[in-house]
Amino acid sequence: MNDYLSNLVTEKVNQNTKNIDECSTGEILELINQEDCGVPFAVKEEMPNIIKAVDILYESLKNGGKMVYIGAGTSGRLGVLDASECPPTFGTVPELIQGYIAGGDVALRTAVEGCEDNADLGRQQIIECNIKEGDVVIGITASGSAPYVIGGLKQAKELGAKTIAVVNNKESKLKPISDICIAPVVGPEVIIGSTRMKAGTAQKLVLNMLTTSTMIKLGKVYGNMMVDLKATNHKLNDRALRIIKTTTGVNDETAKEYLDKSNKNTKTAILMILSGYSLEDAEKLLLENEGYLKKALMQLNIKMEKDL
Repeated sequence: MNDYLSNLVTEKVNQNTKNIDECSTGEILELINQEDCGVPFAVKEEMPNIIKAVDILYESLKNGGKMVYIGAGTSGRLGVLDASECPPTFGTVPELIQGYIAGGDVALRTAVEGCEDNADLGRQQIIECNIKEGDVVIGITASGSAPYVIGGLKQAKELGAKTIAVVNNKESKLKPISDICIAPVVGPEVIIGSTRMKAGTAQKLVLNMLTTSTMIKLGKVYGNMMVDLKATNHKLNDRALRIIKTTTGVNDETAKEYLDKSNKNTKTAILMILSGYSLEDAEKLLLENEGYLKKALMQLNIKMEKDL
């Protein structure tokens, strides 16, 4: 028996749900909902560490580094999910934010037994990612003890990268090898050890905060609009058009015209409309302002025609 695991909060018996197998459907759902309600508060307790982590990520990505999630099971899937959603949402290249799970992509759909217990596989993953000084590696594991994640973070640290842990237990095995340890403690799960539930929800909230806050600081939004989104399907194309119309006051036809002229770059289309600049000049101005649309407009003393 593993004494470390048996002493984890995430492995304890939840006294509130110990008779859940005797409950009606409504009672089961009520208990699950009641337990879920505490998750945001646990995340809020970790705000000081989340702030530090975002600042590290911002400095890294601003200066040419990349961020890499590495995790196992539910934690790994959440990391891959968060990384994969950044290119369409914020217009990032896939290499900037990466996500890896023990067992590889097949583990996203099917449990691959034993892989998370192999620290060498975690180390090898980091080596294959060409991690170097200036990069940030984020290890995600509810228990804070998955050898795959521990091996990965140790390798990253040895290569000079910054390391961040996202766990759900205090004083975990990841804490000593992490520059920042984010540990929202959500308590025992509704079903003992089922960390895909409250622990997974807490991790998802944290990952949302890490990437979204970093992208905002990197100028990927204008107001609260995702002006760097890639219009790669009908829904995103429609969203891009609505953003252009909202921020400039133009009609449907003009919004569509400039979205096409800007090669589907929402941010550039907005700047072209408000400044009268050509595509080349608008792109140059954005580059001079490190991609910040608001800074580019301020440089030209241009204000939006409509409030966001």
